[in-house]
Amino acid sequence: MYRIGVDLGGTNITAGIIDSENKIIGRGSVKTHAGRVAEEIFADIAKTIGLALDDAKVDISECKSIGIGTPGSVNKEIGEIVYANNLGFHHVMGRALLNQYYDIPVYFDNDANCAALGEAVAGAGCGKKSFVAVTLGTGVGSGVIIDGKIVTGCNDAAGECGHMVIVVDGEDCTCGRKGCWEAYASATALIRQTKAAMLEDKDSAMWELVGGDINLVSGRTSFDGMRANDPTAKKVVDQYIKYVSVGTVNLINALQPEVVCFGGGICNERDTLLNPIREYVARERYSRYADVQTEICRAVLGNDAGIIGAALLDE
Repeated sequence: MYRIGVDLGGTNITAGIIDSENKIIGRGSVKTHAGRVAEEIFADIAKTIGLALDDAKVDISECKSIGIGTPGSVNKEIGEIVYANNLGFHHVMGRALLNQYYDIPVYFDNDANCAALGEAVAGAGCGKKSFVAVTLGTGVGSGVIIDGKIVTGCNDAAGECGHMVIVVDGEDCTCGRKGCWEAYASATALIRQTKAAMLEDKDSAMWELVGGDINLVSGRTSFDGMRANDPTAKKVVDQYIKYVSVGTVNLINALQPEVVCFGGGICNERDTLLNPIREYVARERYSRYADVQTEICRAVLGNDAGIIGAALLDE
């Protein structure tokens, strides 16, 4: 039997058909268009699953379950998305909505927990008893694995490290707080920081990189500008990396995991991003004199981690 994994993101909905070796054999993807009512988004989840089934040449009758990784907090017992601020979801009965299209078991967990589970089984956390997976995307997601199990807390809402405050009374966060790690270290935050710097420096090389259209700024723009020796871009990148690093130190000080792995599109920068984080953490962590230290690495599975982890929620 196959399993279906769905990664419900703020930008894209992606689905995969997973075989018995935890390999993705078929894929589907559509835009999320967040802000719509849940019924419309779940209709598109069903559509995306159909695309993946067609791609894999697999019938739904050959699948044992559907797992969905979603932003925010869930009630796993009843298949409810309790709160997902980036989607505008409050108490959405996701299992019931999806069972209107596919009458097989449906499981939910936080998307970053799913990514952590995927990495635990088939990626950077394989063989490790404790690690934290952090995704730098539309928000900052994180999943915590201790003794080989996802830390869910008393209400299935644990592991939301993106909503620890790193700047008191800082930038507004979509969760309702101010100064959250997500408000400074997400790809969304980096884009906002890049645009602000460009508006202050009309001579920045970043303007040329986007053809003079600030609406084309992406998470890569400041890094590309830095490589073009633009001092404004370098300031943006350095400050952004510092924000990421501060949160990383907090995680390590609190949990001392064997591994912290980073995923998300920004991690395509690889050591350009990770080496400065490693250097900052080495200076700032409380455990700087310990013989054993947390490894900081890039997630192995990339965007597939969330799909694979979601598919494994029935275990």
